[in-house]
Amino acid sequence: MGDQPFDEMYAASQQPRNHYASYADWLNQQTPEHLANKRAEADLTFRRVGITFAVYGESEATERLIPFDLIPRIIPDQEWQTLQAGLKQRVHALNLFLHDVYHDQRIVSAGIIPKEKIVNNAQYRQHMQGIKVPHNVYAHIAGIDLVRAGKGEYFALEDNLRVPSGVSYMLENRKMMMRLFPDLFFNHQVAPVEHYPDLLVETLLSIAPQTQSDLTLALLTPGMYNSAYFEHAFLAQQMGITLVQGEDLFVHNNKVYMRTTKGPQRVDVIYRRIDDDFLDPTVFRKDSQLGVPGLMGAYQAGNVTLANAIGTGVADDKSIYPYVPDMIRFYLSETPIIQNVPTLKCSEASDLQQVLAKLPELVVKEVHGAGGYGMLVGPAATRAEIELFREKLKANPANFIAQPTLALSTCPTFVESGIAPRHIDFRPFILSGQHITIPPGGLTRVALKQGSLVVNSSQGGGTKDTWVLQA
Repeated sequence: MGDQPFDEMYAASQQPRNHYASYADWLNQQTPEHLANKRAEADLTFRRVGITFAVYGESEATERLIPFDLIPRIIPDQEWQTLQAGLKQRVHALNLFLHDVYHDQRIVSAGIIPKEKIVNNAQYRQHMQGIKVPHNVYAHIAGIDLVRAGKGEYFALEDNLRVPSGVSYMLENRKMMMRLFPDLFFNHQVAPVEHYPDLLVETLLSIAPQTQSDLTLALLTPGMYNSAYFEHAFLAQQMGITLVQGEDLFVHNNKVYMRTTKGPQRVDVIYRRIDDDFLDPTVFRKDSQLGVPGLMGAYQAGNVTLANAIGTGVADDKSIYPYVPDMIRFYLSETPIIQNVPTLKCSEASDLQQVLAKLPELVVKEVHGAGGYGMLVGPAATRAEIELFREKLKANPANFIAQPTLALSTCPTFVESGIAPRHIDFRPFILSGQHITIPPGGLTRVALKQGSLVVNSSQGGGTKDTWVLQA
């Protein structure tokens, strides 16, 4: 896919690409001192507001400020139109797949996906078999991770369909850029993202089980010790809905109620930021203190809608990822607009042989892994790390997939040494209810260490504002 990374801002001639031309002129006029002052102002504001990310397993600190970069990633309108069509197509197919998984399993009968890949999947939920969900939509909020490689082609790297996070950083990054550089927004036609909370409310109302006008939405959080708690509190406040923990809810006659100072209040839609396992201790993990006893019964009875639906994880598992292009062809009879990264399935003997032979060149990921953990980046690994991973692969090949090490695209980034290229990825957020809606933008994550390809916040990555230019 090409060794030289695609540069988002500059063409090979070092001339700014057309959509960056005006911004590049502005950037050339800024002094390093001015940019450093602006970055310090951003850090101070983010710290005051409490925009932090909890990092587990660190003795010195649990809360960390996610580094914010001042140089935006800019996407021209035409490119965005193609991406938008590809994302809608992908998420539509994934929702059709989830409905199929829990109903007829036509894709299994057609011989496209082996049955054991679904029913033996740790995220498959037998309790969802035959359950009807509004509009047959399971993944109401999806975060699809995209990367750019080669000559600038986009590839889908990962489908986050359980409880995708990061949208608060998209919103706060935009707010911060508008505060620091208001002049830039006068000179560029940047599509707005501030209305995301309203779009999310609209989507959740459209999947409510009842049709009365006074519907109640709530956001269910595991609590303040969760790594994304800032986002839970922020979104609930922006959406104008109540932030609740499991103990604030109870089930009576298969209906969910919220405890309030005025007495019990019926809840129609729960935007849950808790994994399936912890949702209902009477059905899933008995030791869960985070969920609501009886919630599954109310859900199966159709008296409450959960977003995302229970069991969506079966479609964002990395062992299912290689089949998404086949899903698009099978359910939609369409050619995928956004391609997958070529992927070797270690569960298949011939693929495993190739992986073991080329281990130092590949990225190997655990099928249930997330956050950049449990993976091997071959070119950056020591010989000892590679050999240790080789043994893990041999012991449990079905637990891994492997992909080529992509030369992720780079974007100029303001780092300690000045402005330098750093690798980035992109997570747009797709909302599915009665319709599919995508706010024009998303979260651009940046690997701040020189040469690093790991952009995850938990691994020291930062974020940038993403501008979609309106035509």
